[in-house]
Amino acid sequence: HLPPVSLLCFSAGGVLAVNMTIPNTLIRGTLGGEALLSVRYNSFSLDLPVIKWQLKREKSVTVVQSIGTDIIGTLRPEYRDRILVFENGTLLLHNLRISDDGTYDVEISITDDTFTGEGSITLTVDESISRPYIHMEASSVLELSENVVLNCSHENGTRTTYRWFKGGKPLTNMTRFVLSPDQKFLTITRVLMGDDDTYSCAVENPVGNVTSLPIRLTVYRRSSLYIILSTGGIFLLITLVTVCACWTPSKKKRHPARKPLTRLYDHADLSPINHTGTVSSY
Repeated sequence: HLPPVSLLCFSAGGVLAVNMTIPNTLIRGTLGGEALLSVRYNSFSLDLPVIKWQLKREKSVTVVQSIGTDIIGTLRPEYRDRILVFENGTLLLHNLRISDDGTYDVEISITDDTFTGEGSITLTVDESISRPYIHMEASSVLELSENVVLNCSHENGTRTTYRWFKGGKPLTNMTRFVLSPDQKFLTITRVLMGDDDTYSCAVENPVGNVTSLPIRLTVYRRSSLYIILSTGGIFLLITLVTVCACWTPSKKKRHPARKPLTRLYDHADLSPINHTGTVSSY
């Protein structure tokens, strides 16, 4: 909270100005909630003050103007049923919107006073943060893996900032741990066995902070046998591809079909009995 601001003007004849005090020049509001822009004033006059609140923009917007607590004229549509002015000049805003964020100028004037009391209050309006959660592609990795990314996500929240924790303690070693510019992403550039731990993130904004549930990253040791098998497997694959690329199947010579054997002799020549029916003699 900033110290109270007191505005007072003097003249040779005494106090001729509204003496205005602003207890707090910065108000933090939550979307859908309410904000009390508190001011106080003193005057020697018994007349009711004319109170005017404006929201600074490229062209200032009149929020409300009143004589005492009686509103003058018709409120702008965006402020209807959301405005209340107190006798001391304090403004209460209900059902806050993101568009209510900004700096408000207040003027309090009284007919008998030569000088008007003036002041400013800054109002910030933020959406409450929903519970964040951490997303990562795989919850277990081999040591020496490159670029394991943890993403701190949440559904709601405005003007957020992020903090990371390892084993419940703030992450301080940023040699291998790299944060994105908005700090939502944490990248472990080269995983070591010591990175086997729980990780969590905290999301903060002007109206609160919420911490995610811890998530564990499990790191397995990359053994010598694994390295040998991995490099040997790659070598074997390269060799196999090379052999397959160079080898072409050979064509077998086709042998002509064998002809069936034909008898080159006459049955008559082999028979001991001739056609005349006589027995041959030797």
